[in-house]
Amino acid sequence: MTSDPSTTDAPPDLDSARDAAAQFLKALGVDIDAPATADTPNRMVAAYAELLDPRPFTLTTFPNDATYDRLVTVRAIPFHSLCEHHMLPFRGTADVAYQPTDKIVGLSKLARLVEHTARRPQVQERLTQQVATYLAEHLAPAGVGVLVRAEHLCMTLRGAQAPGTETITTALLGTVRSDAALRDEFLHSAR
Repeated sequence: MTSDPSTTDAPPDLDSARDAAAQFLKALGVDIDAPATADTPNRMVAAYAELLDPRPFTLTTFPNDATYDRLVTVRAIPFHSLCEHHMLPFRGTADVAYQPTDKIVGLSKLARLVEHTARRPQVQERLTQQVATYLAEHLAPAGVGVLVRAEHLCMTLRGAQAPGTETITTALLGTVRSDAALRDEFLHSAR
């Protein structure tokens, strides 16, 4: 996948997904003929379709008329995604920062970028890198920092069964990686 979050796959085939969900639940021993579960395959498909459907996204930029050259950081952007290995949700927050050059970005677009990138089967490491790479490619800042914290239900509900654990990933590009003071500023603001 490219770093472009506007890239989408083919539209979902909801009828086939409902049939597959019904077969899947039956194979696991779930009685989908009971009144409480008769519509479960439809609800299951609707839930997954919603989790995998990002809103359209366009990065809005403006001239950096003030020649602002320090970090711009948006903290604690909430997101949810689906682990591509287990198709279970993971959710958390992303801190996104950039050091502007000639353009600045509409701040809400940083939250939309995170949401858009998360709305597909993902791994946290790729999600973190994709947000950083997209900003670097489309905004051309001097530096980018992304820090993602998330709880993975594939780890807390099954497998290790370690509730409350948090995974942290970072992507540091340009001056946020090479300049120790900027890196420290970003990591300190992300605490």
